[in-house]
Amino acid sequence: MKIQSIEAFRQSTPLSKPFKTALRTVWNVESIVVRITTEDGRIGWGEAPATVVITGDSLDSIQSAILNVFTPVMIGHNVLAYEQIFQTVHQAMHGCSSAKAAIDMAVYDLVAQYSGLPLYQFLGGYKDQIETDFTVSINSPKEMGEDAVRYVQSGFNVLKIKVGKDPIDQDIERIKEIRSRVGNDIKIRLDANQGWQVKEAVKSIRRMEDLGLNIELVEQPVKAHDLEGLKAVTDAVDTLIMADEGVFSPAHALQLLQLRAADLINIKLMKSGGIYKAQIINQMAEEYGVECMVGSMIESRVAVTAAAHFAASKKNITRFDFDAPLMMQHDIVVGGVRYDGRVMTFPQEAGLGIRDVHCQDGVGALS
Repeated sequence: MKIQSIEAFRQSTPLSKPFKTALRTVWNVESIVVRITTEDGRIGWGEAPATVVITGDSLDSIQSAILNVFTPVMIGHNVLAYEQIFQTVHQAMHGCSSAKAAIDMAVYDLVAQYSGLPLYQFLGGYKDQIETDFTVSINSPKEMGEDAVRYVQSGFNVLKIKVGKDPIDQDIERIKEIRSRVGNDIKIRLDANQGWQVKEAVKSIRRMEDLGLNIELVEQPVKAHDLEGLKAVTDAVDTLIMADEGVFSPAHALQLLQLRAADLINIKLMKSGGIYKAQIINQMAEEYGVECMVGSMIESRVAVTAAAHFAASKKNITRFDFDAPLMMQHDIVVGGVRYDGRVMTFPQEAGLGIRDVHCQDGVGALS
């Protein structure tokens, strides 16, 4: 199971509708797809989207890290000694967590293939299916209400509402419109993407509570670095507060957990550098009695398949945010996790269950 080659291809796939948050607007899923081939002919898949505003990683930096930094130290290594590989990769370069995640996914894919198990079973196998929410992008209240109704009619019973870009009064009008359109049985989560100041967040969330808008949780209401501010919000409101951009590494998670700065943690492989570190974050959170969500950036079914396998494998991961592939105009993946509305199920093939990825970067299609 020695690594024979590592390839990194660019792909760009348009979204059906622009994805708008407090931080950015996205029109295409743009990512680096990784293919690791072993000497016995097995192929492992990984992916890393460019999310400069969150991770600092661009397509150029991801591709360069994979080909120029990680490949030289990985070629010839036995994939079954994956602890050595992950230690080497994480020590070879500071940052570039997205590139590390893509390598991590492909290695775990290969190891699980060798074991003869789907990756979620190899990692723990707690669930064999999960349910994702669906995200409503920032637009006018009317458009967001119409989008919310369409998603509910498609079978989704949890909506994640993007807020934090405009004055809070506008956000509240958006939420009131959505709640009035979908009724009280649909769960609503808010994601401010660091868009509020501390006092503004407290005032806004309390106002939503008083209005009876029945918000399940609010994700990253304040700046990522402001753990004390996040704690101030968490302590001041009844609504659950989730950390996202504030937690990249196990060290970040430990700081947050010791401070009791949030009620929940959103783990994303692009922040943690892959499953290897994500497992540590989840285990630490579980010891502190803090449940986790696993989410994704705007990425294809390659990366989402890996994240979903990880999420399904652990008891402490209780919420799932994997709607990005459903926003794409066309699918580039053969195999992998499957969607039936909000329900996601896993192929019983070993590893990720991905058989092929179709994309073009000017060099050649993956096939």
